[in-house]
Formats: sequence, C-alpha cells, structure tokens
Amino acid sequence: MVRRRGLQRFGILGLSIILGVACRPTAPGGDGTPTSPAGEAAPATLLIGAAVSLQAAMEDIQPEFEAKHPDITLEYTFAASGQLQQQIEQGAPIDVFLSAGIPQMDALEQADRLLPDTRKDFLSNQLVLIVPRASTLGLTDFNGLTQAEVQQISVGDFGSVPAGQYAEQVFSNLGILGDIQAKLIFVNTVREVLAAVASNNVDAGILFATDAATSDQVTVAATAAADLHDPIIYPLAVVNDTAHATAALTFVDYLSKDAARTVFTDRGFTVLD
Repeated sequence: MVRRRGLQRFGILGLSIILGVACRPTAPGGDGTPTSPAGEAAPATLLIGAAVSLQAAMEDIQPEFEAKHPDITLEYTFAASGQLQQQIEQGAPIDVFLSAGIPQMDALEQADRLLPDTRKDFLSNQLVLIVPRASTLGLTDFNGLTQAEVQQISVGDFGSVPAGQYAEQVFSNLGILGDIQAKLIFVNTVREVLAAVASNNVDAGILFATDAATSDQVTVAATAAADLHDPIIYPLAVVNDTAHATAALTFVDYLSKDAARTVFTDRGFTVLD
C-alpha cells in the first residue's frame, strides 16, 4: 500500500512534528540513524518529498524497495517542487527531496539544507503541449496558442511549479507570452494541468511528457524544442536534518539500480548516469 503524507499546510502543527523529530534518540556519535543494541540499523520510516510528476514512478518503486529493505518504510508527500522547497526550509521532516527543477534544489543547497555530497542529477524530461482528445483546434505547435480559438491554457504556477517555469521560458523565447497572458489559467501542480485538459475544461495545457502519458484523454500536440527552455533536470538530495541518514542514502542508492532505472524508463523519463 502506498503511504502518503500531506505537508502542504505545514505551519504551527508542523512545529510540533519538528520538535518530535528533534527529540528522536540517535546513536551517540552516529550519523543520525538509530541503531539496535546489536549495532544493526533499527527500522526507519523515510519521508520522501517528491515532485508530483514523479508520483507514478515512485509508487511503482516502493513495493520492491521495501521488499529488499524490510527495515525501511517509505512515506511520500507529493507536491510542486517549490512547495516542497518551502516546507523543507520551514523545517518539515522530509528526509529525501526529489525535485523536478534545479532552482529549488539550488536554493536549499545555498541555505545549507542538504546533506553534503548527496546531491545528484538523476532524471530528465520533456515539456509538451497537450489538448483534449476530442479537440478540433488543430494545434500543432506552441505558436498556435495565440489563435483566437484558444481561450484557456492551463499551466503550472510560474513561481513554484518547474513545468510552469519551463513553459514561461518557452513562451518568452517564442515571443508569445504577452499575446497569451490573459488566457493562462495557473494551477499548483502538473496533475491539475492534466485534469483540466482531460476533462475538456480548458483548450490546452503545458506539462511534462511523462504526465501526459498517464492519460488517454489527452493528445500531445507538440513537444517544446530543447533550446527554448533550460534543460529539464531532476536533482535529488538527502536533507541535512534527516534523522535517518543511512536509510536515506540506501534509498538514494537504490534509485540508481537497474530495477529503479527500468521503472523510470518505462514511465518515459531519461535516466542520467
């Protein structure tokens, strides 16, 4: 069973969680992971903060990882990378951060919130324009969004959603941002973009190719040229305040194993070496 934990409203309640985490016993002089009297790693529950676009892949990975590592339990919180960044900055007890964008990880690194030498780039993706499956607009490229028939375009928030930030770059580099600004409907995650387009509530949406592939109710009308936006890189890192550093490193290492790489590839990601 996939376990999720919601932290989007992290605040005063979250403070009590932090205090509880801070009071967890750890081995003297250890790395933050409690140990049993025999010196073996005690059972650990890891909270993985992952970008929404990783949800399907991470849920695929969980059962096999836990079968191979019965002493480690995974819990997930899925949100926009910018929201997860803010939660970590506010002290949310996230052990490992999987971001869909580099700026969010850069901000945490600059704030000294990452465990040294654990950051790495592990996946890449593509940005696509999607339309409802029954669309008759005939869109074949991003420039077509300027036509009068296109009235509403769903896109991730430019400030917190990496797919939205990449979309803004595409619009700006094509010189169409001013023309379509009034048509943009901003949402908090790529899954909300997908839902809006799949339900035919908007004319088009911009999101990652891997998300588009999860629905048969949308059609990919165009893929953004790579030179129109920054490279779409997914970095990961262990959070500096983790109480389970050894378990977190075990999980991060597993994501580079063949079993996990196969899951990512099957879900449409490009795995980075």
